[in-house]
Amino acid sequence: MTGRRRRDVRVAAPRATSTPRAPARRAVPRARAGRASPPVLPRIAVSLGDPSGVGAEVTAKALAALAGQLVPYVFGDARVLARELAGSGLPCVLAGAPLPPEGALVAVTRLPAGAVRPGRPDPRAGAAQLAALEAAFEAIRRGDADALTTAPVSKAQVARALPGFVGHTEWLEARCGVGRSVMMLAGEKLKVALVTNHVAFWKLRRALTPERIAETLALTHRALREDLGLARPRLALAALNPHAGEEGAFGAEETTLLAGALSRAARAGARAQGPFPADSVFFRAALGEFDAVVALYHDQGLIPVKLLDAVCADPAVNVTLGLPIVRTSPDHGVAYDIAGHGVANPASMIAALKLAARIAAVRAQAPRRWRR
Repeated sequence: MTGRRRRDVRVAAPRATSTPRAPARRAVPRARAGRASPPVLPRIAVSLGDPSGVGAEVTAKALAALAGQLVPYVFGDARVLARELAGSGLPCVLAGAPLPPEGALVAVTRLPAGAVRPGRPDPRAGAAQLAALEAAFEAIRRGDADALTTAPVSKAQVARALPGFVGHTEWLEARCGVGRSVMMLAGEKLKVALVTNHVAFWKLRRALTPERIAETLALTHRALREDLGLARPRLALAALNPHAGEEGAFGAEETTLLAGALSRAARAGARAQGPFPADSVFFRAALGEFDAVVALYHDQGLIPVKLLDAVCADPAVNVTLGLPIVRTSPDHGVAYDIAGHGVANPASMIAALKLAARIAAVRAQAPRRWRR
């Protein structure tokens, strides 16, 4: 690793920035007579997340699997980059230096060796995780990258450096200046969008409003149509109560709350069916009856997605809908228990990078800003 050595991580506090524009569309080189134009590869900024987790390992494996399909810019700690990605063949640069056109490993911080031990989280790493995310986001904002893929962070550690931090999704909402985004877990067989993300269960009912549910339906419908190319998205809404309330026997929210949200979304052009009992709607979607399901809360939606991944090898991708930038992430956490053993499965990171590249390519053909 090149560059000056620093004993401790030194990072600047996040700066307020204007809402990022969609990355500038790059001109495709003109073909010479008798020669085809070389493809313009999507440029993906990757933040490595927790240096003690599996983020760097799955990133290294994913980049090896996708060699020649994208241009990666990997932002992380210098020691972790040297340990996990030295075999990538990418040049190493310091944060703030010009980014080489072929991709690069970007050293944002240099933590003490004791703070980057696999499987042994260190509170000093919180600021470094945030700094890597900030640097990757800045690459998007400057137009140096077309999409952002984030490896898992420790929310608790980052919150020590940035009080109030609860996750990538909410952080990106604030940095992009949007009032609301939607978390979707997207696999080949099952796609699930969430009305609420990290909300305590006892606060859930108050968080579920007709406006929020309808907005989630609308954002999901738009993303399926514009980013994933589905001309007529088939959306389903999961119910809140057992058996969808059983005509009020087990709760009235299906008629007093969800029916109104469906009508509101339909008036906005986002037609959806439901509410359907949550114990069957995900299975129906996985069999092809629906293109996506809108779930009302975190575990209602993520349990079937992760079960399908484990049983049917259908890796899901966390994609944030409603942002002016493209952001994806693998659907797993830091996995301290297997970090450093070389056994982390890169399938979800591979899928995350491929989906980021796919959406970036679609948006490059029809540049626009996501505004509601």
